[in-house]
Amino acid sequence: MSTPITPDTKDWTWVVERPCPECGFDPGSVTRGTLPARIAAAAAPWPDRLARPDARDRPDPTVWSPTEYAAHVRDVAGVMAARLRLILDEDDPRFPSWDQDAAAVEGDYPSTDPARVTTELQAAVGALAAAYGAVADEEWDRPGLRSNGSVFTAWTLGVYALHDLEHHLHDVGAVAGGR
Repeated sequence: MSTPITPDTKDWTWVVERPCPECGFDPGSVTRGTLPARIAAAAAPWPDRLARPDARDRPDPTVWSPTEYAAHVRDVAGVMAARLRLILDEDDPRFPSWDQDAAAVEGDYPSTDPARVTTELQAAVGALAAAYGAVADEEWDRPGLRSNGSVFTAWTLGVYALHDLEHHLHDVGAVAGGR
């Protein structure tokens, strides 16, 4: 059994407005035209990273392994795609709560097969990129509400999701091809 990871309780919503000092993500470098390609590019480094022999090794007992990060990225892409669908399909939707730490425990991230999560991550991130590629000009400003009260639009949710995807590449020592 792996050591439990201390939950991340930080509110990362600020990344839609200013650069991330940890990973270098700059929301000002993202446009509506580049968002889908940047999302797709964030999936590209994972197959090589997860093919390495240390893919399931935690660099520290309290830090996720690359495979655990990949499982998280897969799940983030799915959650963000579902939230985007809500924004586009409903007026002022409230997003269901999602506890990323509970998802890691329930999904048994430490036991995840790297090859399987590679395939699933590629599919989930590809679907998210395609969903953002289909957002119409008049839909970008449609709002949705996170359970903690944070308001996102289709646009800011996409920027927020992109940061998450690129930040976790930084966490495992990889770089997204889109930046």
